[in-house]
Amino acid sequence: MLNHSSLRAMLMTALAGFSMTGLSACGPMGPGKLRNDQLEYSRALGDSQKHEMLLNIVRLRYADPPTFLDTTQVIAGYSVSKSVSGGFYAYPATAVGNYLFGTGTMSLGESPTFTYQPVTGQQYAENVVRPISPTVIMPLSLGGLPIDTLLRLTAQSIDGLSNVRGIGAGPFGGGSVRFYLLLHDLRQLQLNGAMTIRITTDAPPSTDSKKNGGKSDSSNGSSGGAGGGAERSYLVLTSTSDSNLLAIQAEVRRLLHLDPAAEEAEIVYGPYPKHPGKQIAILTRSMLAMLTQLAYEVEVPEDDIKSGRTPPTIGQVGIENRPEVVIHSGKEEPDARYAAVSYNNTWFWISDRDFQSKLAFTMVQVLSALAATNHTGGAVVTIPAG
Repeated sequence: MLNHSSLRAMLMTALAGFSMTGLSACGPMGPGKLRNDQLEYSRALGDSQKHEMLLNIVRLRYADPPTFLDTTQVIAGYSVSKSVSGGFYAYPATAVGNYLFGTGTMSLGESPTFTYQPVTGQQYAENVVRPISPTVIMPLSLGGLPIDTLLRLTAQSIDGLSNVRGIGAGPFGGGSVRFYLLLHDLRQLQLNGAMTIRITTDAPPSTDSKKNGGKSDSSNGSSGGAGGGAERSYLVLTSTSDSNLLAIQAEVRRLLHLDPAAEEAEIVYGPYPKHPGKQIAILTRSMLAMLTQLAYEVEVPEDDIKSGRTPPTIGQVGIENRPEVVIHSGKEEPDARYAAVSYNNTWFWISDRDFQSKLAFTMVQVLSALAATNHTGGAVVTIPAG
């Protein structure tokens, strides 16, 4: 039979083990929270930006001004409290069943804080109203993005060939069929590796160097008119032995008014090139113009058109007869949706089964991020955890 001192030692050992087990079960939460919250907040931020973009497109269709909010900070704060207590009663002072007792509590609280900043003033002018430079847009095609989709979204005209201009330009938006033929040819060359974009910071040789006393002409029509050191982009028609691709390259040169033997041409901003035959002038759109164009291609209820709430939807010309981003509308919330928003008791959505629309919409979001030239810090996510 155990004596009093042996029993006391056994109880103390058990109590110590109980306490250590309780404390170890409530170890540091930081690593686990970081793994989970980084992914969840990243997903939530992406979804909110996607829905904001779609809502702004719909608002523009109904002549409501677009609004943009930057999420500048996310703080996920957690508070943790825990306690473990225990003791023992010496026999025979109490019943045998009460030799050892213990209690433990733990509580977890979460208080996330989100900081938003409206895009206004100079930031609005730079991010939304100012046209995006061709030197920013064209390198996106190097990552595999379809060049025809890219230019349909961002280019208002290429060497005088006009894209759809939007409201007031007729039922088809005033677009030129040759504009879409050019984009189709460029896409075929891109798919077959017979075209690429070259990026350089070298100043091009000037065609007017003799007139300027041997000095290069730094104002060559590129965006911003920057001289040597500024980034420049060139459309390069790569060598090929395929007769079909050679014919397409020749057609591209003809549509762009390039020299028949030109292997590359500098891409500059503007309605027309300063040096015809050696440059390609692209009059690019701003984010506001891009979203407005997408807005007038949105499928809207017929009653809204008849009542004068919004003008008729603009049709398509050329080879492609569908909008780059097909946005549906209806009274019921859709099931298979990539993004959906409710506006004036009507649902507008992009189908999750429409890959072309999803890709084009993603490109719009990428372009929106590239258009942000104010250099302010992005969203800061702070996750303190005990």
